[in-house]
Amino acid sequence: MVQLYGEYECRLDGKGRLKMPAQLLKQLGGLSPSTFFVNRGFEKCIMMYPEKVWDKIVEGINDLNVYRQKDRNFIRYFFRGVNSVTTDSADRVLIGKNLLQYADIQKDAVLFAYLDRIEVWDKEIYYGMLDAEPDEFSQLAEQVLGGAGPDESEQE
Repeated sequence: MVQLYGEYECRLDGKGRLKMPAQLLKQLGGLSPSTFFVNRGFEKCIMMYPEKVWDKIVEGINDLNVYRQKDRNFIRYFFRGVNSVTTDSADRVLIGKNLLQYADIQKDAVLFAYLDRIEVWDKEIYYGMLDAEPDEFSQLAEQVLGGAGPDESEQE
């Protein structure tokens, strides 16, 4: 199982190529070239999935019922803009303009690797989103990991 971690600041070149950090590629086994699937993420970022991870995700999506509107809508949104990208000889990947526009990424980006995936954010948006961390992180950790339900934390 792939286990990724780290936060990496990167810069897109004029053609929209992103150099993958060597440390991150090492976590993926150091294979060159490396293939990723990219699509729209949640909260206005781009998601990058290593090929083996993508294949498992698609297996789960194949189990959805295409006769239910909710499932069809999810499938449409999830696959919207998806592309396969492979690192070149300089360990760069070319991110499609439609995805860069969706995530408002102009030049400076942050790759946030966790579990088996990588989020690609505009640098300003990413750090702006995390500015609220000190005040809310303790409560969030309690709700997510401490077993406190939403009603318990609201009553205090």
